[in-house]
Formats: sequence, C-alpha cells, structure tokens
Amino acid sequence: MSLPHSDLAKTTFGVLTLVLLIGSSLWILRPFLGATIWAAMVVVATWPAFLWIQARLWRRRWLAVLAMVLILLLLFVLPLTLAISTIAANAEEVVAWVRSLISKGPPKLPDWVAGLPLVGSRIAAAWTDLVASGVAGLEEKLTPYARQVTTWLFAQAGVLGALTLQFLLTVVIAGMMYAGGESAAAVVRRFGFKLGGQRGEDAVILAGKAIRGVALGVGVTAFVQAVTGGIGLAIAGVPFAALLTAVMFMLCIVQVGPTLVLAPATIWVFWNGSTGWGVFLLVWTIIVGTMDNFLRPFLIRRGADLPLALIFAGVIGGLLGFGLVGIFVGPVMLAVSYTLIDAWLRDAEPLAAPEVTRQ
Repeated sequence: MSLPHSDLAKTTFGVLTLVLLIGSSLWILRPFLGATIWAAMVVVATWPAFLWIQARLWRRRWLAVLAMVLILLLLFVLPLTLAISTIAANAEEVVAWVRSLISKGPPKLPDWVAGLPLVGSRIAAAWTDLVASGVAGLEEKLTPYARQVTTWLFAQAGVLGALTLQFLLTVVIAGMMYAGGESAAAVVRRFGFKLGGQRGEDAVILAGKAIRGVALGVGVTAFVQAVTGGIGLAIAGVPFAALLTAVMFMLCIVQVGPTLVLAPATIWVFWNGSTGWGVFLLVWTIIVGTMDNFLRPFLIRRGADLPLALIFAGVIGGLLGFGLVGIFVGPVMLAVSYTLIDAWLRDAEPLAAPEVTRQ
C-alpha cells in the first residue's frame, strides 16, 4: 500500500530538515570538532584513573576534575609543547653543530666493518668514495637535506601557538566531560540502543574499550620507547639527548618509531671513533626499536580483546586517513564494524515451521 502524496512530501521534508540541521550544527562546531574528538578519546581512556582519583579525594567530583585537568596539563600539553618548542629553539644550534661535523670530514672506518658479510665490502667502498670526495663533496651531498630539515624546524615554530591553543582547548573540554561523564555515557549508550537495540549498546561499550586499549598501547609504548632511547643516548654521550628524546616521542606517537633518531645517533658515535659506545648504542637501538612489537600488542589486548591485525590496520589506516586523531578513530571504527558483522554472522537462522500434513 503506497503512502499518500501529502505523507510522502511530509516525510521527505522532515528528513531533509533533519539532515540540514545536523549538517549546519557540524559546520558551526567545525573549529571545535578536533579538540572535542581528542577530549572524548582522552576522557574515555582515562576514566578508570579518574574514578580512582575521585575515590581518594573524599569522592568530591570537582576536586577529581581539577586534579585530572592538572595531570593532563603536565602529561599531555606540557611535554608536547616543550618538545615542539625545544625543536624550534635549537634549530640554529643543530645546524651549526652539523656544519662543524662536516668541516671535520669523515673519520677512518673501523677495520671490522669491511669484514661484515654481504654488506661489508659495499659499505667500505662507499666510505672510501666519501673520504675521497673530501669536505666539499660531503657538504654538497648533505646541504640539501640540511636545508629541508631547517625549513621544517622553523615551520614547527610557526604553528606552535595554534597547536598550544588546540591542546589547551582539548584539556578544557575534557574537564567538562569529566564533570558530567556518567550522564554523557548514558546518552551515548541510549543512542546506540535506539539505533540497534542491545547490539547497538554493546557496540558503544566496545568502542570505549577499543579507545582505552589503543590509548594505553600507543601512548604508553611511545613514552617507554622515547625514555628508554633517551637514556641510551645520554649514556653514550650523544649531544642534545633531551631534544632527541622529545623528537623520538613524537615519532613514536605517529607510529614512525625511534629508529629514525637512534640510527643516525649510532652512526655519529662510530663517526667519532668511539667503537665501544657505538656497539652499545647499536644494540640499544635494536632493543628499543623492536620493543613495540610485543609491548604495544600486550597493552592493547588488555583494553580490548580484538584481533591484533585489525587494531594495527586501524592505527595505520586512521593515521593516514585522518591525521593524528585517526590513531584512535581508525581502530574504533574497525572494532565496531568487526563486532557487528561477527554478531550478525553468529546469529542463528530462524528455523522454518514444520509443515502440517492433512489427513
């Protein structure tokens, strides 16, 4: 039975009006969407810690909110802001240091390097060509890369103010979410129930677990790798160890890893003729660089019991598709989709009613 034309027009205009209202609201809130998404991820990931702090502050919600805001400022805003500001502030000093290294020329390659299987002869030949080219040839090869690095460093200084403001806005929104967390969670769960019944509500709960697991895995792993790598750099006597530690933390957050910093540092130690410390830092680099292969899966699985390949694909794909916030959005979307499809496939088909045979 078809609907009357008046009912069809009413339904169509009602849907269009609803879509227009939602689209207009998102457009108005567009400057705050990034900070809101980040704040939601942070609050969901740290909600158990928030309840633990509240229980020890005489169950005063406002004291717990204040404590969490201060903790976020110390652990989230301050380190990232200091990392970027340190990189920008030391740009000229780093460039001068690189030029002084170039002016000294490459040192003599240790004899044992040429004896390495498969690659030893190639490394020795390339090093011989580098020494033969002299300081001028070395400057010619490294100058384009130095200019690119310098340009990037000063670009970070340009966006420092906007990035700091975004971090502060994230912390403020997170504080408001902490204050009314239970009511907001009830609304989200009710929304999921309205969409898909009990399965929709379960999907919302799974999304929270996925956020907590990814935040725990990515954040803690990045911190452990950066600090461990920085300790190795300090022990080996590499200059700018604090600066390099900040860079490693940022690289680990975006899933690049600390090897991009530790490998050149190891080469620099060998360059200065410290073979013993170079071997130490090489072994340290291998340990720190492979640490995430077992630490991150262990931490993620503690938060959400999902296939590791699914979470890894969500982290990498989300990062490429949505930027840094995609590290959390990607795994959540894949986790919810995977759970819904898995539940749908596991549902038993209704049995057909038996036919009644007439006598």
